[in-house]
Amino acid sequence: MRIDVVSIFPDYLAPLELSLVGKARREGILDLQVHDLRAWTTDRHRTVDDTPFGGGAGMVMRPDVWGTALDHLLEPSTSSAAPGATTLLIPTPSGAPLTQQDAEELAGRERLIIACGRYEGIDARVAEHYAQRPEVTVREFSLGDYVLNGGEVAALVLVEAVARLLPGVVGNPASLVEESHSTAPGGGLLEYPVYTKPATWRGLAAPDVLLSGHHGKVARWRRDQALRRTAQRRPDLIAGLDQATLDEADRAVLTESGWSGGRHGAVGETTGEGGGPP
Repeated sequence: MRIDVVSIFPDYLAPLELSLVGKARREGILDLQVHDLRAWTTDRHRTVDDTPFGGGAGMVMRPDVWGTALDHLLEPSTSSAAPGATTLLIPTPSGAPLTQQDAEELAGRERLIIACGRYEGIDARVAEHYAQRPEVTVREFSLGDYVLNGGEVAALVLVEAVARLLPGVVGNPASLVEESHSTAPGGGLLEYPVYTKPATWRGLAAPDVLLSGHHGKVARWRRDQALRRTAQRRPDLIAGLDQATLDEADRAVLTESGWSGGRHGAVGETTGEGGGPP
C-alpha cells in the first residue's frame, strides 16, 4: 500500500517512524511518504493561506497550492487508471466519523493521500475538484465531535488504524478479531478486560476463571464481560448487533445489564468491569 501525507508541519508525522508502522515501512509492507505542502508554493514567503471570502475570522488554505501538490502526487496516475484507484482523505470536523469499518475498507485500497488542513480548513473547491476525477475518491472524515488545530493528529490516527490491518504488520492476526469494534464474525462489541502476571497485585486478584485453564469457561467469561461492558458504555453498539447472533446466555447477560429489546437502563443499573482498554 502507498500512503502520502501532505502537511505544512511534516515533522508532526515523525511518530510514523516508530512501532509497528515504522517497522512496516522498513520492511516494505507500507510505502509511506510525508510531504511539505510549502514545497509547492511559488512566492518568497511560501504562502499557503489567505483571508476567507465573505469575511470572518481565521485563514483558509489556498486551492491553487493544494491543487499543484495533489496534481504532482497524482501525476503517475493515467487517465486509464481504475475508477477510485486513489482515495483522497481530508480530515475535518465536518466529515463523517471514522470507524473501524472505514479502516478495514481503506486497508484494501492501493493508494491513499491524506491532506492535512490547518487554520479554518482547505478551500472547499479542492474536495469538489478532485471528486470529479474518475480515478480519485474523496472522503472527508472526522475523529469525533471536537476541533483540533490541524489534520496531522487525524492523519496519525488514520495511518495507524489502517496500517495495522495490513498483512504482516501485526504479529498475531488473531488479535485483530476480538478487539473493540472489530467487524469480524462475532465482533462488534467492546473488548473484554485483560489481565497478566502477577496474579495478585496490590490486593487485587485476576479473575479465577482466567487461571483455570478451562478454555470453554474462559471464552464464556470473556464474552459475558464484553457484552456487559458494551451495554454499559456503548448501548448503541448492542442495538446494532444482529440479534440472531445472540444465544440464550448472551441474552441473559444483557437482561441482567439492563438491556431489553433495544432499550437500556441507566448506567447505574449496569455492572462495571474495572480497568483496561475499551
